Amino acid sequence: MAQEPSPLVIAHRGASGYLPEHTLEAKAMAHAQGAPSIEQDVVLTKDDVPVVLHDIHVDTISDVATRFPGRQREDGRFYALDFTLAELKQLRVTERFNAKTGQQVFPKRFPMNTSTFQIPTLEEELQLIQGLNRSTGRQAGIYPEIKQPAWHRKEGHDISRIVLPILEKYGYKSREAACHVQCFEYEEVKRIRLELGWKGRLIMLMGGGAKGTDGTDFAYLRSPAGLAELKQVADGIGPALSSIIAEDRKVTALVKDAHAQGLKVHPYTLRTDELPKFAHSADDLMDLLFTQAGVDGLFTDFPDVVLTWLAKKP
Repeated sequence: MAQEPSPLVIAHRGASGYLPEHTLEAKAMAHAQGAPSIEQDVVLTKDDVPVVLHDIHVDTISDVATRFPGRQREDGRFYALDFTLAELKQLRVTERFNAKTGQQVFPKRFPMNTSTFQIPTLEEELQLIQGLNRSTGRQAGIYPEIKQPAWHRKEGHDISRIVLPILEKYGYKSREAACHVQCFEYEEVKRIRLELGWKGRLIMLMGGGAKGTDGTDFAYLRSPAGLAELKQVADGIGPALSSIIAEDRKVTALVKDAHAQGLKVHPYTLRTDELPKFAHSADDLMDLLFTQAGVDGLFTDFPDVVLTWLAKKP
């Protein structure tokens, strides 16, 4: 396996603390800040084009409700899968907001409905990152997440079977490549490795609760027995911060147990404007995670903050 930076700082949705999440501009800024790895959440369009969005919905980051009125489903939500790529490209992307109240989720971040941003395709983003790797001489890796594959298949679209060949097309074919594929669904993680034959690095994402929406038993997978089973298909885990540091600030056994199985641990997400209740500051949280818990990497909306802290660490 190729040597990767340790700890690995992963730009969560790009430099999303500074620019609207998952825009090419946010990814360019993350690259410029020196992020060793940049995340892509991937969903499909109606015409089976992988696009980079955190959710299967588009109504919390765009003007879809006003541009395409009446296109919502019975639950009132607008789904990326119900729009062609050409239609999604017409949307004006903005900072994340609450679809019901219209209020910006992170009030001090990039102002809503200013400037011009679009939903990028996965290929557009890979081209941007690889182009910046070439022009700057600094190599940034990618960290794509297959979003809700069980739901996509139920809707008649096999997202993993579409996304993996695109990654391979751009050279991400093995564990030597700077790429981690991640997913919250255990059955799909197994399928990606065993049925679809993915040879690259594979990360099992873990929610902080007991079970996932698809039935994945996170509580079991966090146990020593679950981690031993997971080792057979995955290279690491991506747990919630709360699974690493308890509310009383004590370090759980998860990192130690995962390392015992040879699994990397990349928890999510450090936000300086939304710290866990147990953390006194961003510096305090990083000390707990890196120094005390010994995590191998960290997802963050503010890659520059984490990189600066790590550079000062003895």
